[in-house]
Amino acid sequence: MSATVADKTGETDKTGAVVFRPRRATWMSAVLAVFLLAVFVAVAVLLRGSETGVIFQRSDQIAMVFIGLLLAGGTMLFATPRVRADAEGVQVRNILVGRRLRWVDVLSVSFPDGASFARLELPDDEYYAMLAIQAVDRDHAVAAVRTLRRLHKAAWADRG
Repeated sequence: MSATVADKTGETDKTGAVVFRPRRATWMSAVLAVFLLAVFVAVAVLLRGSETGVIFQRSDQIAMVFIGLLLAGGTMLFATPRVRADAEGVQVRNILVGRRLRWVDVLSVSFPDGASFARLELPDDEYYAMLAIQAVDRDHAVAAVRTLRRLHKAAWADRG
């Protein structure tokens, strides 16, 4: 894998593997997390001065900030998907789970029309979605799929 391919499509880690992460989802997750936290902190501050007859305690305010932190953290989970590929195989980490596949176990890399995410086609009509390569990232997603296809093709060529 040449450095120019990695520069255009993704990062290269210290082992020389190419790493892809979602771009727009990361940005949107960060913006939403900041917004949610700001709203819950504002609500917590304003709770104390409410004139509805309900008495809010300091613990209620702390709970509101904590809920905001939980929601912001949950939102940031959508920024965690990653695909790491090298000559041996591909490691896909989606939101909460991950999987490592050798290239010889992958039939193809595809991005079907209308799909939101690229996927690895596996035997027995199965597939594994790669949430890090998203249609909303457009050119970045196209370049990532092309890079993965080149790595897949090279691995199958070496296999004979």
